[in-house]
Amino acid sequence: MTPSAIIGFDLSDRDLSTIRRLVYEKSGIMLHEGKGALVMARLQKRLRAGGFRSFRQYIRHVQGDETGDELTALIDAIATNHTSFFREPRHFGFLRDVVLPPLMARKDSVILGWSAACATGEEPYTIAMTLFEQFGADTARRVRLLASDLSTKALAAARAGIYKPQRMADVPREVARKYFENVPAMPPGSMRVSEPIRRLVEFRQMNLLDTVAPRAIYDFIFCRNAMIYFDRAAQQQVVQMLERQLAPGGYLFISHAESLNCVHHGLTWIAPAVYRRPPQF
Repeated sequence: MTPSAIIGFDLSDRDLSTIRRLVYEKSGIMLHEGKGALVMARLQKRLRAGGFRSFRQYIRHVQGDETGDELTALIDAIATNHTSFFREPRHFGFLRDVVLPPLMARKDSVILGWSAACATGEEPYTIAMTLFEQFGADTARRVRLLASDLSTKALAAARAGIYKPQRMADVPREVARKYFENVPAMPPGSMRVSEPIRRLVEFRQMNLLDTVAPRAIYDFIFCRNAMIYFDRAAQQQVVQMLERQLAPGGYLFISHAESLNCVHHGLTWIAPAVYRRPPQF
């Protein structure tokens, strides 16, 4: 029995090709050949919930939705959105030891950071905790953090800031004691990011492929484990946008699984998966 027969829907090559194109045009995510089973498994709930009789009917609905909400929901269903606290921990040590000290020396100027493709919020909250460790109570006055993602579902979880025990596995006990609180109404062991940390982060839906970027210029940007899903053209577009958004001397953090070797940019390699926009003197 085929997977499509098990779930009651037939996903033709034509339908899969259309879904792949829609996802790529909206998000830059490349669904490679052989992803038909994944698409069927992750979209069947939307088809059933919406009362659609086939993938073809659902696709027509997506294409006819002028708000774009259903296409975003489609991508929400397909995207992995996997992340964790203190993922690739050397980056946070580099942020603490190299990036922050000269920013602190600017005294009263506001420090701006951006977590692009933040998924369910673990990365920006880790950045915020790192900043609190460095700045203490002065963080709320001196720092502004933007966290963005295309996925509305992931952003809703990020704003709530509540994480089950398995999501807390990489959080040091002392950090959990200082920056998390118990949530009695949630599953046993769940914890919520404390209010001062949550208040530091502004979550916003954003498509990295949009031509309209944030107005602010950032002292550092984290964009990790997003470009691995893009083809070279989309990577080039995103890197150019991120470079424009960096302040002179600002830092871009990418994943250790990613590289900028195949795209054109004016950034300088500083450390593994860390690049810097040249300062202006």
